[in-house]
Amino acid sequence: MSGFEPRNLLSPCLLLLLGERPDHGYELVQRLRPLGITDGDTSTVYRTLRSLEHHGCLCSDWVPSGAGPARRIYRLTAKGRAELLSWLGTLEETRRRLDYYMRRLAPLFDNRHPHEAGEVER
Repeated sequence: MSGFEPRNLLSPCLLLLLGERPDHGYELVQRLRPLGITDGDTSTVYRTLRSLEHHGCLCSDWVPSGAGPARRIYRLTAKGRAELLSWLGTLEETRRRLDYYMRRLAPLFDNRHPHEAGEVER
């Protein structure tokens, strides 16, 4: 059984970060780390940024850099803000369902040793 993977939330995390402020790809990769997206696959981040831009959620411009080549700066569009708002509702519903699950799960393991709760030794 696979667990919850924060990387599955790459699009809404990028929308969140760009809702906070415009930024370029490398910096966005760094800002994703505290959100639990740390797999280091920058190509996935850039593909996702291009996809979000293709769908009208982002726009970008090349901006000269004082220390190196020009950088593509991404900005959230009105459509991207609407998409982010949609994610807010989806994530709130997911949290409600997880809270419900946890409330039902916790009593099964209260004051029990894992072996008493039906865990099988390997």
